[in-house]
Amino acid sequence: MSAAATRPAFPFTALVGQAPLQRALLLAAIDPAIGGVLVSGPRGTAKSTAARALAALLPEGAFVTLPLGASEDKLIGTLDLEAAMRESAVRFAPGLLARAHGGVLYVDEVNLLPDALVDVLLDAAASGVNTVERDGVSHSHDAHFVLVGTMNPEEGELRPQLLDRFGLMVELGTPYDVEERQRIVKARLAFDANPQTFCAARESEQRALGERIAAAREALAGLDWSDAVHERAAQRCIEAAVDGLRADLVMLRAARALAAFEGADAVTPAHVDAVADCVLAHRRHTMPPRSDVPSATEPKPPQSATAPEREAKHTEATSDADWGELPPEPVAAEAVKGVIPLPAKKR
Repeated sequence: MSAAATRPAFPFTALVGQAPLQRALLLAAIDPAIGGVLVSGPRGTAKSTAARALAALLPEGAFVTLPLGASEDKLIGTLDLEAAMRESAVRFAPGLLARAHGGVLYVDEVNLLPDALVDVLLDAAASGVNTVERDGVSHSHDAHFVLVGTMNPEEGELRPQLLDRFGLMVELGTPYDVEERQRIVKARLAFDANPQTFCAARESEQRALGERIAAAREALAGLDWSDAVHERAAQRCIEAAVDGLRADLVMLRAARALAAFEGADAVTPAHVDAVADCVLAHRRHTMPPRSDVPSATEPKPPQSATAPEREAKHTEATSDADWGELPPEPVAAEAVKGVIPLPAKKR
């Protein structure tokens, strides 16, 4: 066996400067139905290191990578139709989704994959089931895994329809704090120098975190959402002007996973607030003004404005006009039948 095959993963508890990413990965590990984590950031920000570290915490420990050139058959598996006709039995050759069951499926540069392949990935990640159908023959199997997709924004974006289907998103940046960079580099150099010794020093922390994840998974079913929690999630999604209701569902699931991880007796609005950023990072839109609430910049009706206010507004409009543009000129107004006439202008 090669040295690379026996080399341990970098410990999750030893990651430096990755708190938002660590939280998102833990939430997705506790409840894979959240729909996976999309990690956006430049090269060299430890995206794959964090994903491998998470897999090492899970009981099965599977870490499966989907290569860019993979076909759909390689991902979902294949059916032997000749055997099905000859033996009246389904022969299924497992794909990467079956191998990733119970672990982590890592997709680097997910924004460069064909949309159809990303659709299959996201469907399986959200449902926990992979179904293969060929010529009237079908086979389904469990596919519970944590989907981690990474992308470099400089290489292109995901279509909004696909972006929304990722449960959580974390945006990473290059650290520019001297002390933080030193701590990251020192930890990496120590791991590279002696991986076994480095991991052994954190074995108890790793074991405790793995047990905490398992306990949180068990606690999920016993936690429910109160009306106050539903209301807070709805408020946060409305404020972000998200499309559809998927953000509400993901936010509630993520808040419940966080409550379970913390060992809380109930999900609270504070849990919703704590997960809102990673739920809304890729869904947030600019909030359009409501038609029933006057905008702060909307001019007041002429009859409610005093003469000094009208003069100030006229001066402001004139000063803001493009150079060479003529100021507005008064024109005669004709009364229209059925319409209230404008008030006469005071002289």
